[in-house]
Amino acid sequence: MLLPRVLLSLAFVVPCSAHAVLFGGSPAVVKTDQVRVELVAHAPDGVQAGKPVWLGLKITHEPHWHTYWKNPGDSGLPTTLQWTLPTGLQAGEVAWPTPKKLPVGPLVNYGYEDTLLLPVPLTVPAGFAAPTVEVKLHAEWLVCKEVCIPQSGDFTLALPAQAATAANAADFDAAQRRMPAPLPQARATATLSDTALQLRIAGLPAAWQGRAVEFFPETAGVVDNAARITAQWQGDAWQAAVPLSAQRSESPARMAAVLVAAGVPAGVQVAFDVPGPWPDPALAAAAPPAPAHEAGAQATPSGTSLGWAGALLLALGGGMLLNLMPCVFPVLSLKVLGFASHAHDGRARVGGGLAYTAGVVLSFLALAGVLLALRAGGEQLGWGFQLQSPSVVAALAALFTLIGLNLAGVFEFGSVLPGNLASLRARHPMADSFLTGVLAVAVASPCTAPFMGASLGLAVTLPAAQALAVFGALGLGMALPYLAASLWPAAARALPRPGVWMLRFKVLMAFPMFATVVWLVWVLGQQAGIDAVAALLGLLLALAFAAWAWGGPGFGRTARLGFGGVSALLLAAALAWALPALREPPADAPVATAGIATGAWEPWSAARVAELTAQGRPVFVDFTAAWCVTCQFNKRGTLADAQVMADFQARDVALLRADWTRRDAAIGAELTRLGRSGVPVYALYRPGAGGGAPQLLPEILTAQAVREALGRL
Repeated sequence: MLLPRVLLSLAFVVPCSAHAVLFGGSPAVVKTDQVRVELVAHAPDGVQAGKPVWLGLKITHEPHWHTYWKNPGDSGLPTTLQWTLPTGLQAGEVAWPTPKKLPVGPLVNYGYEDTLLLPVPLTVPAGFAAPTVEVKLHAEWLVCKEVCIPQSGDFTLALPAQAATAANAADFDAAQRRMPAPLPQARATATLSDTALQLRIAGLPAAWQGRAVEFFPETAGVVDNAARITAQWQGDAWQAAVPLSAQRSESPARMAAVLVAAGVPAGVQVAFDVPGPWPDPALAAAAPPAPAHEAGAQATPSGTSLGWAGALLLALGGGMLLNLMPCVFPVLSLKVLGFASHAHDGRARVGGGLAYTAGVVLSFLALAGVLLALRAGGEQLGWGFQLQSPSVVAALAALFTLIGLNLAGVFEFGSVLPGNLASLRARHPMADSFLTGVLAVAVASPCTAPFMGASLGLAVTLPAAQALAVFGALGLGMALPYLAASLWPAAARALPRPGVWMLRFKVLMAFPMFATVVWLVWVLGQQAGIDAVAALLGLLLALAFAAWAWGGPGFGRTARLGFGGVSALLLAAALAWALPALREPPADAPVATAGIATGAWEPWSAARVAELTAQGRPVFVDFTAAWCVTCQFNKRGTLADAQVMADFQARDVALLRADWTRRDAAIGAELTRLGRSGVPVYALYRPGAGGGAPQLLPEILTAQAVREALGRL
């Protein structure tokens, strides 16, 4: 379970002030179920000017609970101290002990377990003469295990000014040994590449040479804490490439960090200038983050923990579930019609099943090949990319219009096709099955079924042969139910024999085709506007008239030529009107608001996510597209549910919508960073996460899944 970044899971959060109890009656101790927190002091010579005086917050964690360093990493909040002191006394900064890495899933946090003391030096002015020093402290900390609980406490401690306070000397000595030591002799230089902070640090302790070194940046929001650091020793110099965060929120001119060698309890502190300019965070976003690992490891593509074999299995299962997606229903109706036609002809039935399977698998491979080639050329594209083109959407609308008109009996292909092609089609009915498979992939490609997201996200990072195998498994999974039915005689015997009912069923199947056309016209409206919709409708009308004129029943030769000539002129005029309107609009052209942000939703940007999470707000991002039927189903279902929206509002969740209807390199890069290659994707970013690794929700979104995710905040 991923740990939250800031105040998570209100159902689990119980502020310390609500149930903390004083331990032993002392106002300097607060006890909860997770920690025992005590205000302590160390003044061996009393509270006098020029003498060492230390205050400290001692936190004893229950097993497996932890609190955070001043840079908490990918999640969490640092412990904060607010002092109330007598006039003249000043508390310094916390002397933070060396933290440890706390990896949780894809996140890496920095913090402490077991017993921790946070020392703070106290400055006493000359002439201070009060007999007793009353110290008051308000402290806040976030303690985490499977859940995170924000807690706080108010402490009071009275110190004798003239007597020694040394009961906690051992604790302060132990904390001193854990503090990173300044290293004046270290010579640290830094340069920037597009995706990494390049460091060279010479003058480190001689005993460190050859050992693995951990890097703890003191500035949050700069580096990718969970990514592998590529490092090596060159003589006494440690050289490292520290990956930058794809959602970087800081661009400091100077940085400090703690370095810790393997086997050494305390580290050293180094500081270095970072000459600019800093690269655009989008450049780091283009490379998916690698999981945490020790320094010196070689980076590998994100998501490889799934494994190629696992991706094949998920793709096979996702392909089978793809048949249940709404966008595939119209084409499946054609397969049901074809299956019924040949149900009692074993040879035709099996041949049709094999041909359909071949059409599906080969189409998946062809589409994947184009996708991988374009991505290799630098295009930020993903699954369903072809429907980001208005011309492709218009072509599919025209194709489904013709199929619907044919099923409805408006025309027959045999009357339109040349005689030799018509007879070829009659002699080889398996060609229809093959083409139906091709058509199924064309319509199914905008959909993302369960299990598909992770497998396709990994596929685009694999070598070409392995990636194509994943896409082939996806196609095989989609064709598998029909292939199994064609090979299983019992399925054929369950259907009635061909008869008049098939003619009515054929006409009935025209309506899913026309419904698909309605959807495609709406998609085009989101992409190119109302003028493009009008142009497409005019083109479809001319196309329908041409199909009726050339292929309608009952026409004589003269009538067919007359109506056909008129339809050719109308079709040419419609094309001349439509083609300019169907060009892909410029990237900066406005997009229809129905697809981006309405009501409580606002447009997505990586900078906006970082800004909102830095303000302490959770962020829910809907990566969507008008051509994605699953997206629209979820948008009008779960994401329109009154109770779900009320839960978002109650937890002050910011709602962002990343619309991928048209090509958008920033959205493509973010999907790649999340290990996905298509939509829908639903991401919940924790407060303070700065756009880091979010929690991903299922593609088929349910109200229960959203509530469970919100419950883990």
